[in-house]
Amino acid sequence: MCSSDLIDTERMRLRRLTATDLDWLATLHGDRRVMRFIDDGEPVPLAVTAAQTLPAILREYDELPDGLGCYAATLVANGQPLGWLALRPPFSVGVEHEPPGSAELGYRMLPQAWGHGYATEGAKALLRRAFTELGVPRAVATTMSANTASRRVLERAGMRLARTFLAQWPGYLEEIGRAHV
Repeated sequence: MCSSDLIDTERMRLRRLTATDLDWLATLHGDRRVMRFIDDGEPVPLAVTAAQTLPAILREYDELPDGLGCYAATLVANGQPLGWLALRPPFSVGVEHEPPGSAELGYRMLPQAWGHGYATEGAKALLRRAFTELGVPRAVATTMSANTASRRVLERAGMRLARTFLAQWPGYLEEIGRAHV
């Protein structure tokens, strides 16, 4: 592991995921509360996380520039998984046309980690690295406007609202609203 693979914050260690992270990753992606505002709003089955999600994350380490990718967030004190944070080239609807070299911040935290500031702490650490070490000219993130907790994380991490846009979502997500920020 090179130094860009580890980031320590006051309470957390951000590190590359490995195959041994499957159990908690499947719990995270399989939790309806976590997935409520993501993709189709449905939990991801363990088999899909094992066969598609985790292998895709691991592949990114070879495909993306150094320092980009998905980081497992764990407690420094005991290694307990909290979720993941990522810095990747922009790909979400609404940010896919950002300037070259830009990065998109993303995160998913286990419900027991909610409300303790871990997502904000990790987001600040990744953004600091993006601008100071990786030379990223612009960082972006998106969330549904109805996802007030995620909006607060982004604001506390130092991001500001650039615009609101509409996205097409299936099923019940239409009832929540199509507006994204």
